[in-house]
Amino acid sequence: MAKLFLLIGSIVMGLSVAIGAFGAHGLEPRLTERMMKNYQTGVQYHMIHGIAIVAVGIIALKYPLPGLNGAGWSFLIGIVLFSGSLYAMALTGVTKLGAITPIGGLAFIVGWVLLGLAVLRGL
Repeated sequence: MAKLFLLIGSIVMGLSVAIGAFGAHGLEPRLTERMMKNYQTGVQYHMIHGIAIVAVGIIALKYPLPGLNGAGWSFLIGIVLFSGSLYAMALTGVTKLGAITPIGGLAFIVGWVLLGLAVLRGL
């Protein structure tokens, strides 16, 4: 599973760079300031949690701790729901999509808790 998270993390990080560049160069003149800020927040959390997925893969290579897989999947779910909803909201202007964002934020929190618990249990 460690190699899978390294692969997923690499793909997620590459996408975050591409999505960020698209926003900065292609969308900035087309979006309102508020929607651009939402988009940038999505990119920021996307990148942070992409790095977290890579970290899960690296940790799992050396220490295959129970709970690490849950952390990695939670981070990925968080990216899809949190960042994805912010991207969709910014691109479509449908602000009701913001209702999905907190679910993704909760997935991020679950991922960090699972990562912490896995490390604590493995010490």
